[in-house]
Amino acid sequence: MAISQPATRPANPRFSSGPCAKPPVFELSKLADAPLGRSHRAAVGKAKLKAAIEETREILGIPADYKIGIVPASDTGAVEMAMWNLLGERKVEMVAWESFGAGWVTDVVKQLKIDAEVKTAEYGEIVDMASIDPKNDVVFTWNGTTSGVRVPNGDWIADDREGLTICDATSAAFAQDLPWNKLDVTTFSWQKVLGGEAAHGMIVLGPRAVERLESYTPAWPLPKIFRLTKGGKLIDGIFSGATINTPSMLAVEDYLVALEWARSVGGLQGLIARADANAKAVFDFCDANDWIANLAADDATRSNTSVCLKFTDARINDGAAFAKAVAKRLEAEDVALDVGAYRDAPAGLRIWCGGTVETADLDAMLPWLAWAFEAEIEAQA
Repeated sequence: MAISQPATRPANPRFSSGPCAKPPVFELSKLADAPLGRSHRAAVGKAKLKAAIEETREILGIPADYKIGIVPASDTGAVEMAMWNLLGERKVEMVAWESFGAGWVTDVVKQLKIDAEVKTAEYGEIVDMASIDPKNDVVFTWNGTTSGVRVPNGDWIADDREGLTICDATSAAFAQDLPWNKLDVTTFSWQKVLGGEAAHGMIVLGPRAVERLESYTPAWPLPKIFRLTKGGKLIDGIFSGATINTPSMLAVEDYLVALEWARSVGGLQGLIARADANAKAVFDFCDANDWIANLAADDATRSNTSVCLKFTDARINDGAAFAKAVAKRLEAEDVALDVGAYRDAPAGLRIWCGGTVETADLDAMLPWLAWAFEAEIEAQA
């Protein structure tokens, strides 16, 4: 029989996990102040870049003695920059429970050829972070974007650690409270929680990371685009707006607009509250329907941004085909775009719940998810 469609549609069907939805107030006209056709090294360009750095510091509560730089190639570029510059001085533990963390493992073991201790967990699970030796460096993701599993807190990081903590926080920054005193290097990108444009990354260096940079020279050559030091000293200009290569001033303006919006909704705590409310809408939906569940095995590790779901109904014959068919139905109705699970992740859905998403749109979309599920069950019968 024909299954009735819900009466209400989300005003914005964009639930992609990256690039993510723009801030609700976004309009192209808001970018009119971008200094297009001007050098990023002109006074106006430097001022915009410095403003982006200092607004980031203010909203995230990054300590004054931490360095913040805008770097090329999104979060990937920032993580690679950190690993190529800092690793090799001592033993490193590589921690992964989803695809991006696994990518950092591959780069360290196969490209840098460092004899690393690799600790992994399956999708939905998390590594025992308490097993990390504070004498070693550690590279880890705070929020596993493709698994929906996040580090619940930083209690496992020793204040008197000898090694460096290198944290990929790209789906956590601006949505989760990061303990800066526990993090020596932190990276993220503009296109995640704030819905900025892609291709630019942020790297945040604590004093211990700067000390390592100025006292240790890696055994391998560093491409120009990765170099953070010159003559054994940190290149300070990178952390005041003198970027390594040419940034998009249009993208910088877009980020400044996103930061202004973030401040308008209560800064970091307002953004966290918005993400928590969004994630709760999805969690409550899963609790009310026995055919779908959170991929995260432990409630304490559930992400409030990249919420990953799995179908649990026994009537489903081919999980991967079923999940793709449900996502296709939602896209065809223009009620949920780009919600399929990441290609390397278990079959299911991934719904972005960061602060730029409106809870009302999730409330309108979730009945459509129930409709798509029932329609696909009927179709495969």
